Amino acid sequence: MKNPFRSIRIFTGEMVGELQKASWPTRTELRDSTIIVIVASALLGVFTSISDFALYQVVDLFTRWVS
Repeated sequence: MKNPFRSIRIFTGEMVGELQKASWPTRTELRDSTIIVIVASALLGVFTSISDFALYQVVDLFTRWVS
């Protein structure tokens, strides 16, 4: 039977090795990416709100016509 602690040690060693090979963003790149994500999220929220309001108005108009 395989020793589970040996497998964990091997996995941890490989994970640390891969993380050391990764290229990490600089502080400026991280800040710029964060700003882009926040702006994109805000724009998507505004678009969703406007679309929801418009669809509600259209459905309300049709239901008033039918009633």
